[in-house]
Amino acid sequence: MTTFLQRLYLGLVGLFLSLPLIVVAGVSVNEKQTLAFPPQGFSLSWYGEIFTNPEWRNALLASITLAAVSAALALAIALPLSWFLWRRHAPWANIFQLLGIAPFTLPPVITALGMLTFWATTGFYGQPWTAAISHAIFFVTLPLVTLSLGFSSIDRSLVEAAATMGADDRRIFRTVVLPLILPYLVSGYAFAFVLSLNEYIVAYMTVGFTMETLPIKIFNALRYGYTPTMASVTILFVAIATLIFGLVARFGDLPKLLGAMANTDKH
Repeated sequence: MTTFLQRLYLGLVGLFLSLPLIVVAGVSVNEKQTLAFPPQGFSLSWYGEIFTNPEWRNALLASITLAAVSAALALAIALPLSWFLWRRHAPWANIFQLLGIAPFTLPPVITALGMLTFWATTGFYGQPWTAAISHAIFFVTLPLVTLSLGFSSIDRSLVEAAATMGADDRRIFRTVVLPLILPYLVSGYAFAFVLSLNEYIVAYMTVGFTMETLPIKIFNALRYGYTPTMASVTILFVAIATLIFGLVARFGDLPKLLGAMANTDKH
């Protein structure tokens, strides 16, 4: 009886949490241009609108490009930093880890305002590449945490053995360390990519209307009315996130990565 009640409770919680997504999915297949739920008729034309309408297509390409570049930059920052923190045990080294985690722990609007002030002061406000750098700084926490977890799982005797055999730091990193942390490297990139793809306020505050990503496009389109295309974009985002996290879970240890922060603090 207890097991049945637990399953019933979890089922109800799951249904409650999925209700908004069910409603949005229903709205996205309306035959007419309305946000009615239950849907009036059935049509997938609004999904096609994302790829056939130049405005939505360009916004999709801008979002994917921004997410891909910013995730790569975040990884480029996190990899040498986590490698250094793993190799050096100086007390002051933890300051760099705290600096890497800080942007993500602050409210997004605070980070966005800081980025806006910085880029406006330097005269680069509105340039598309500023959004990529801002997202990289904002999301560097994700690859930093996953990579820190990856480095902490390495048996240091392997590194010592390679050094004993005459390998320098570069060869040790390329032949011993990199293969061991590769799943954490890919996972950190995937997490940063998905969150950058969905982020609105930092991108909006750094580029304004000079680069219209999908989240910015949705908010801009709200000024002219509601269309099921907005709901279709939402479902597309959910599908992309599900696919990416599913691949991470398939080829990595998703529960362990999601608990990376807690595990990293213990080391």
